[in-house]
Formats: sequence, C-alpha cells, structure tokens
Amino acid sequence: MAGQESAYRVDALVAEDIDAYLAQHQAKSLLRFITCGSVDDGKSTLIGRLLYDSKMIFEDQLSALEADSKRVGTQGQNIDFALLVDGLAAEREQGITIDVAYRFFATEKRKFIVADTPGHEQYTRNMVTGASTADLAVILIDARKGVLTQTRRHSYLAHLIGIRHIVLAVNKMDLVGYDRQVFDRIVADYRAFANSIGIDAFTPIPISGLGGDNIASRSAITPWYSGPTLIEHLETVDVDIDAVATEPFRMPVQWVNRPNLDFRGFSGLIASGTVRPGDAVRIVPSGRTSKIARIVAMGGDLDEARAGQSVTITLADEIDCSRGDLIAAASAPPEVADQFQATIVWMDAEPMLVGRAYWLKIGAQMVSATIQEPRHAVDVNTMAELSVRTLELNDIGVAEVYTDRPIAFEAYATNRDLGGFILIDKITNATVAAGLLSFALRRSQNVHWQSIEITRDAHAAQKGQRPKLLWFTGLSGSGKSTIANLVEKRLHALGKHSFLLDGDNIRHGLNRDLGFTDADRIENIRRVGEVAKLMTDAGLIVLTAFISPFRAERSMVRSMFAERDFIEIFISTPLAVAEERDVKGLYKKARAGDLKNFTGIDSPYEEPEAPELIIDTTAMSPDDAADLIVRTCLA
Repeated sequence: MAGQESAYRVDALVAEDIDAYLAQHQAKSLLRFITCGSVDDGKSTLIGRLLYDSKMIFEDQLSALEADSKRVGTQGQNIDFALLVDGLAAEREQGITIDVAYRFFATEKRKFIVADTPGHEQYTRNMVTGASTADLAVILIDARKGVLTQTRRHSYLAHLIGIRHIVLAVNKMDLVGYDRQVFDRIVADYRAFANSIGIDAFTPIPISGLGGDNIASRSAITPWYSGPTLIEHLETVDVDIDAVATEPFRMPVQWVNRPNLDFRGFSGLIASGTVRPGDAVRIVPSGRTSKIARIVAMGGDLDEARAGQSVTITLADEIDCSRGDLIAAASAPPEVADQFQATIVWMDAEPMLVGRAYWLKIGAQMVSATIQEPRHAVDVNTMAELSVRTLELNDIGVAEVYTDRPIAFEAYATNRDLGGFILIDKITNATVAAGLLSFALRRSQNVHWQSIEITRDAHAAQKGQRPKLLWFTGLSGSGKSTIANLVEKRLHALGKHSFLLDGDNIRHGLNRDLGFTDADRIENIRRVGEVAKLMTDAGLIVLTAFISPFRAERSMVRSMFAERDFIEIFISTPLAVAEERDVKGLYKKARAGDLKNFTGIDSPYEEPEAPELIIDTTAMSPDDAADLIVRTCLA
C-alpha cells in the first residue's frame, strides 16, 4: 500500500513537471522567419541544420535521413540536411526547392516557424507567400558566387513586404577556406545594394550549413568573426511583436456565427489593436456603429482581446454586418476607397492585361478590380524606374488599381492584413499577382454617386418594356452585325425602344483611340459595357455587335446586369466559313501579314461556355435567327 502511495506521489511530481514545462514553453515568444536567396545557396541545408542542432529530429527521422543521404551520394559522416525539408519528389530528384516548406523548432529561449522559400526565379511567387507573414529574413549568399540578381530580388521583396530584420548569411565559407576577405567583400557589396533600397541595417554572419559553423555554436575556424551565432541572433532579435496591439482596433469579419436564434456573433482574427466589452465600434464600409457586448473564445468569454487572437464578437445592436466587413474602433476607422496606387508583384507566366477585370482579395473582402497601365516597373539590379506597358512574370511595378465598389483598407506599411492583396484570374482562378496598397487616389474621395429620382424602373415603365442587353459575339464575318440589324428592325416594328452599338461604328468615335492589341480590345469592351449599362438605365433594349474575343471581358459586362437582363448570343460560324465570306477583305490582309492581332488568325477567340443563345449560321438563315432572338428576348 505504501509503495502504491509512493508511485502516486511520483506520478504527481512528473505531472507537475510536465505542466510547468508546457506552461514555460507556451510563454515563449514566437519568431516567424524565412530563408531566401538564389538557387543552391544552401537554404534547405541551413534549415535542416537548425532542426538537427535544436534536437527537433526524432530517431527514426535521423535514421531515414542517414539512409537517404547515403542513397543520394553524401559521403563520410556528413548528413544531407536539405532532405529534411525538401518534401516533394521533384525537389529531391532535382536538388532544388519548389514549394514553400514550413518547419517548427524551438530553443530554450524562443519558438520558431521557418519558411524555406524557393530560389528559382520561376518560383518567386512562393517566396512572396512565405515572406508575407515573416518577421525576419535570412538572405543566404553562396560565398563562391557573391551577390546575384535573385539575391537582390528577394532582398527587395522582403523589404517591400515589410520585413525590417535582415540577416545576411554568407554560406559555404568552408568552400572558400573561411577567407575573411571574401566575407568582407560580399558584405560590402550587399551593403551598397541594401542602402539603395532602404535597408538601413542588417546582421552579416559567416556560416557553413554543412559543417554547422556559427549556426548553433561559434566556430573556432573563424576567430576573426566576433558577432553572434545565427541561433543567438534569432533568439534575441527584438521584433516588437506587441506593437500592433497598440494600433487602433481592426477585425475583418471572416464568418457570421449563428448557431441558433439566440446568438449572432462575428468571427475573425484581430488584425490590430485591443478590444474590450463596452468599446464603441464602427462597421466599415457601411459606417453603422454599435458597442461590443461579448468577446467569445474557446475557453469562454474574455475581458480583453488583442491583435493575433481569433475571437467571436457580439454587438449590442442588431445591425447589418457580413463576411468581408470590418469591425473597427469607432473613433479611428480605416479609410474606404475604390481607387488606389499599389505596388504589384506579377506572378503569372501570362503578362498582365491592362483593363482586364481580376478578382482582388484583401483579407475577407473579394471585389472585382482593374489595373491601369503601370506608372513604372523596378529594375531590381539598379533600382531604376523603367517605362513599361504591362507587367510580366516576376516584374515589380507601380500602378493604379480600381475596384468595383469601395473597400476598407490601410496602407500596407501600416497594416499588412488590411493593405496586402492578391489578384485572381476570373477564368482560371489562378493567383496571378500580389500587391501592396500605398494610398487612396484623391479623386476617389472627391467623386460620389449622385442620387437621381427618375430611376431605371421609371424609364422602363414609361417605355412599356424591360431593358435588356443583347450581346452578339462571334468571329469577324460570322454575321453578327447583319443579324443584330435585323433584330433591331423587328423590335422597332413592334414599337420597342432600342439602340444598336456596332463594333466598327463605335471605333469611328468613342473608341477611335484604341487599336487591336489584347489590352486595347479589353478597354474597347469595357467602354462599350459602360455605355450599354447607361442606355439600359434609360430604359432601352440595347444590342451590341462586337467580336469581343475574351470570356473574361464578356463576363465583366455580364456582371453589370441582373441575371435576366444580359443575353449572350453566340453567332457560331466556323473559321473557314467566315474566312470564305471575308466581306471586308480582312482575313486576306491578316493571312498576308498586313493586319496584325486579327482574331482567329494570330489572336485567339474564346467561345462562350454557356451563352443564352447559339445561332449556327450554317444551318439557320439570318431572318430565322432574328425571329428566334426577338421571341427569346421578349419572353
């Protein structure tokens, strides 16, 4: 019996020790950092070494790592630490990093989450992803190669994204004989570049990821270096993680929590500031105000919540608040605007199309946005501002961004969560760019919607018809204008009020300044869509006959109208048939090379995927087609 009591006491002591350890571990501060640089600078090896030296590798992992190292050719007692991090099969086969690998480790003083980001230029998008949440960047440089273009690009991006703590890790010092002059020369070269982009201070450390020199412990082979080891610096660097808690309160609403009729809360991650029950708040962009009733978390109600916490907030009043709205301090709300200047990092293989509508996602807000012609792009080697018409893969440029409705935001330099965004292609759903909002354009604050008493419905009632847009699309020579003209004649005979916007006619006036590049075609359709919207607001049935080759722009125009008010009519004619007709002689010129960017020849036509009507001109006469369209649009 006495022995059993003794065992209970031992178990209790062990439990107390575990609880104390867990409490101590939980109280440690967290540092998020990235490793970046050029290809084969040793980023994955460095992270593997950090995991190894911090005792974060289990015995079975270590055995597998030693076996893998022998299989890939590592000799002697050395371990290929990069294999710990390079998880994709393609990475192991090629010996490169493709994806962003996140790893957790801890020391006695601090917890860490490190992102191993790719060095290859085509994977710069992944580097931006890893840097977006980091407090510190470790820029690796191969001591044999010095400062390279990708080193400059990653340093510029890290600084641009707001990382203010930079470690310059000059790696592979073992391959240059731990030569101090090599180290000093690289540091001097990097300092000259860093100063040119606004990096005022950085911490240079000579290391060897393979040998472990100056990573967890000071190396005797570099007696000329007196600075901290990499781990020492990571453990002690002050990232001022509580500073954001002193900013005005902001919480983007990610979810309206309504488990039953007695509870309605708004869930999200607090982006900045501190909030308490009773605090006055404002819903942005609507501007409605209320007070905090409760702050609900996993363990129960809280008396206070700070930046970085995920909570559910209830309000004292039943006011409209939805996903994408922002709950903010009533006395210091964020700005609201629909036109901005932004820095854009283009990440897609296809170049940016000026004027094309992309989805812009900023926090929980998703809006449609168009990008104007860039003011300039940045040469990461010289920091020169380059005159460009568009942005291509890995380009960094400054441009104006217009959204289809006002959004709540703050400059990225003030708040990453409310100033950083991504652009998404509406057709492919691919993320094509990341951006940083700088400021709202002044004209966005000076232009307001004017309330007009005679509404669209009043205009429609006066004319006794439902306004609609009949959008004819198809190849040149398909018969769009012919059929649209017949349709309007029938509508006129029926006493309907209509107007036909024809592609060629519009280019004689409103769009005479536009050519036939993809960007000009996009702007051509955007303007026509806006004019057509105004005409339907006046109560008219509008017909448009345009090639309109891109689905994205037809979708953009469709989004301006109610579901039943936009009728897409695909005039389906095979290219060979359209080219055989060639009434205007345009195909002949295009085939001869005298007419560039001609749809169907050297510029694509994207057929509609779900049009309201398909007119096959090889099986239906123009008159029969017109009759079918009139019956459909008046139904």
